[in-house]
Amino acid sequence: MDSRSRIIGFGAYVPERSLTNADLEALVETSDEWIVQRTGIHERRIAATAEFASDMAVRAALDLSDRTGVALDDVDHIIVSSFTPDHFTPTVSALVQGHFGMKAAGTFDLAAGCTGFVYALNVADALVTAQRSRKVLVIAAETVSKAVDYTDRTTCILFGDAAAACLVVRDEQASEGVRGAFLASHFHTDGDMAQCLTCGNHSSSVNGHPAPQGVVVQDGQQVYKYVTRTVPQGLACLLDEAGITVDGLDWFVPHSANMRMISVLCEKAGIPLERTLTSLRLFGNTSSASIPLALWLAQQEGRLKEGDTLALYGFGGGLTQGGLIVRL
Repeated sequence: MDSRSRIIGFGAYVPERSLTNADLEALVETSDEWIVQRTGIHERRIAATAEFASDMAVRAALDLSDRTGVALDDVDHIIVSSFTPDHFTPTVSALVQGHFGMKAAGTFDLAAGCTGFVYALNVADALVTAQRSRKVLVIAAETVSKAVDYTDRTTCILFGDAAAACLVVRDEQASEGVRGAFLASHFHTDGDMAQCLTCGNHSSSVNGHPAPQGVVVQDGQQVYKYVTRTVPQGLACLLDEAGITVDGLDWFVPHSANMRMISVLCEKAGIPLERTLTSLRLFGNTSSASIPLALWLAQQEGRLKEGDTLALYGFGGGLTQGGLIVRL
C-alpha cells in the first residue's frame, strides 16, 4: 500500500548539563584527542537526577508544537521509542498523554534500541496509511546516562541524553498513484548477535552471555564489524526498493553512533560526508533520539527544504537495523 502520510516538523529537548571530554578525563583514563579521533564526539548532555525520559519527551513535544504552530490536543496516537523508560509501566507515551490531556489518544512505547525511531516512524505511517489514525505524535526519548557505568571508558565516552519529536499526519493531497512522504522501508534483525549490545533489567544472560542489571554493555569491536559489513547492504536494499540511487538522495541520516563508523558507511555506500546529517559532535550517541535530533539540528540551520529526499537508517541493540526513504 502506498504511503498516505507526511511528516510535519521536528522538535527536540536536550538537558542543560554538558559533559565534555575534559570532564571525562577526570573520570576515566582517556583524553579529548583520543575521544575525538575515535568517535567525533566533543561533548554530550546528561539528564538531571530527577529528569527522566517522560520529562524530556514532553519538552520535545512542546518544542515541536511551538516551532510548527500545530496543536497537539487532537493527536490520536502517541508512539515513544525508548530503551531507557522511566518505568516498566506506566509507559512514557502514557505519561506524555497524561501531561497534555489528549483524551482520544492511544499510546504505546516501542523498544528497538538505536533503530527505534525509524521503527516508530514506520508504524506511524502504517497507522495513517491504513486510515487507523490521522495524527500520530512520534517521540524518541533516551536517558542513556542513567544506564552507563562511568568507570567503563568503552561506553561512558559515547552516550548522552536527548529527546526529539515529529508529527505524522494524513496527507490529504495524496491520491491513487501519488505517494505520500514514505517511499520505502527495509528492516533486519540478527538476534544471534544480541549479546554484543545489552542492558539487562535484572541479572540475566543473553545467548549465554551475562547482561548485568541496568548497565549498557557492548562488544564495540563486534558491533563495529557488524554495522560496517551489513548496513551498506541494507541501505542498498532500501534504495532499490525506492527505485532510486545514492545520487537521488539529498541527505543520508544514519544513527549517530560514532564518526569513524559513519565515515566507513558513507565510503562503502558512495555517499559524500557533506550530504550526511548527524547529531554526534555536541550530543554524542543518544540512541534512538540521534536521528530525529540530527534532523532537528539541520532544520534549525536551514539545511532541510521541502521536497528533500532522505535516507534515515538506524542500527543497534538486537542487533537491529532498518531504514526509511522519506520525502519532506
